[in-house]
Amino acid sequence: MEEKIKELQDRLNRYNYEYHVLDTPSVPDSEYDRLLHELIALEEQYPASKTDTSPTVRVGGEVMSRFEKVAHDTPMLSLSNAFNAEELRAFDKRVRDMVGEVDYMCELKIDGLAVSLKYEAGRFVQGTTRGDGTVGENITSNLRTIKAIPLEIKNPLSFEVRGEAYMPKASFEKLNAEKEGKGEGLFQNPRNAAAGSLRQLDPKLAARRNLSVFLYSVNDLTELEAVSQSEAMDRLDQEGFKTNHERRLADDIEAVLEYIEYWTNHRNGLDYDIDGIVVKVNEISKQEQMGFTAKSPRWAIAYKFPAEEVVTDIIDIELTVGRTGVITPTAILTPVKVAGTTVARASLHNHEMIEQKDIRINDKVVIRKAGDIIPEVVRPILEERTDQKVYEAPTECPGCGHETVKLEDEVAIRCINPQCPAQLVEGMIHFVSRGAMNIDGLGEKVIRQLFDAGLVRDIGDIYALAYDDLIPLERMGDKKISNLLSAIEASKENPLRKLLVGLGIRFLGAKASELIAGEFGSMEEIMKQPAERFMEIPEIGEKIASSIVTYTENPDFAALIDKLAGSGVNMTEDKSEAGSSEFSGMTFVLTGRLEELTRTEAKEMIENAGGKVTGSVSGNTDVVVAGAEAGSKLEKAQSLGVAVWDENEFIEKLRQ
Repeated sequence: MEEKIKELQDRLNRYNYEYHVLDTPSVPDSEYDRLLHELIALEEQYPASKTDTSPTVRVGGEVMSRFEKVAHDTPMLSLSNAFNAEELRAFDKRVRDMVGEVDYMCELKIDGLAVSLKYEAGRFVQGTTRGDGTVGENITSNLRTIKAIPLEIKNPLSFEVRGEAYMPKASFEKLNAEKEGKGEGLFQNPRNAAAGSLRQLDPKLAARRNLSVFLYSVNDLTELEAVSQSEAMDRLDQEGFKTNHERRLADDIEAVLEYIEYWTNHRNGLDYDIDGIVVKVNEISKQEQMGFTAKSPRWAIAYKFPAEEVVTDIIDIELTVGRTGVITPTAILTPVKVAGTTVARASLHNHEMIEQKDIRINDKVVIRKAGDIIPEVVRPILEERTDQKVYEAPTECPGCGHETVKLEDEVAIRCINPQCPAQLVEGMIHFVSRGAMNIDGLGEKVIRQLFDAGLVRDIGDIYALAYDDLIPLERMGDKKISNLLSAIEASKENPLRKLLVGLGIRFLGAKASELIAGEFGSMEEIMKQPAERFMEIPEIGEKIASSIVTYTENPDFAALIDKLAGSGVNMTEDKSEAGSSEFSGMTFVLTGRLEELTRTEAKEMIENAGGKVTGSVSGNTDVVVAGAEAGSKLEKAQSLGVAVWDENEFIEKLRQ
């Protein structure tokens, strides 16, 4: 009977691949369903024969109580955007200035939910959402229900494959028809439907939504022995993954623009939604040469299709105060649907822009979503104007009543009152955010609740919160308080770079904070430095350096740091010992099968010792670490005279 079960599992997995990946089914749906029900019955009778790669797992399993958080092995970065040909040509110039002539891989930008699929020895073991790019949610059970995702691939590879889960248009229409029949609220677009389906705690619900996926990248190309994006996609095809076959190679930016023009005019003919085109430098070695910013790769860009424009009315203009005191106007609109979602508010950017566009309260205006995400007012419809009210820029802060100022070199109007409640709250919201101290459970609503109760006035007060302070507050039970205090306590161990981001020093972002923390190692040292010393660090310019000094010389800032340090908040960064390491600044390539270490472990060891790992061998490679069954990379290393270490030699040098 085990042979019969195994034969059914293999047949159904093959039929899944033919239907959902190749789009060439060899049997009718009725035959597939008959065999699947037969297999379900046999596996219930012989449960020891059911494996995690059986097609029956795709019907969904037990209901989950929550999604656990999972740290990505390598960050899932976002892409920078382009909105016109000029911006694409500027991207092309930057690329060619850095690495010379290139080919580009053009890919459709699928409008869905970014996911990462982890395989170990060829078996699908974990799937996660993108989350904040560093930490995502474990949605493995739901992803197993997507029939286009192979549960086992042809070769025993260990890597992460990344892509976009989406809902085909036909599935979306069917789902909304079912919800309408039940009197339930409808999904506004396929992207929201896909995201909502994959975040169901009951995998059986996800299984019924008929989702699919396109894979578009691999976090470790050494497993695939690929030297280009196009080669990597071909290798994924060979392993049984579903990739998008509308991708095309372009030998210059003009060919890229032709590809974009074609899909701008033909995208409605696809059976899935796309919201742009992704353009990538094709050659992996040139990608590695260009590297990354803190948020995105320098070698790729996303062209976004022109935004849909609609007409509505401005009911009012609302003012908000940010953590730096900038007062931002927002248009309150008569609700209208734009790009699949209902919009009732839209950005007006700044007061100078309102004057330039002559936008008035009660105007009929054109709005759109910038990048298909953020609603903005494009222009008023002047021929519809009658007695609309002229907008006047604020002379008093809406948060504290303090007189506003407009600095000579800025368009923004600011409140400069350091005790402005709106600024204090926004500063604390920033401090606890994911990109900064990442205090789980301490979101915007809780911060405002604590501020209104008089429990916090600055970020230092967060670390003085106690159980007795919180228990009288609304919606604060024992478990919530316990989790919140634990998260606050855990945040004290964050490295200095996270604290620097959280402090909200103007112009100081994540990348600059990391560089500065690594350079000086402690807040004490940072506060001693003149602006010139910061400017000695690559990528730190005069604006950032001057801003840091302005903040650190302020007695109030020094008092806040003392308050945080007194509460036990970490003020140091572990400075890497890579400077004295043999691996410092060296470039490694891993190839073949390692016996004692996983690829991820070896990569982490190299990076912790100051080196870096790339996916292809070139004249810039210092060492190739070759395991069993090493292939073409080993041969190329030998032909170039690159040093080759076996695993034992590599481990021994690490120990030294």
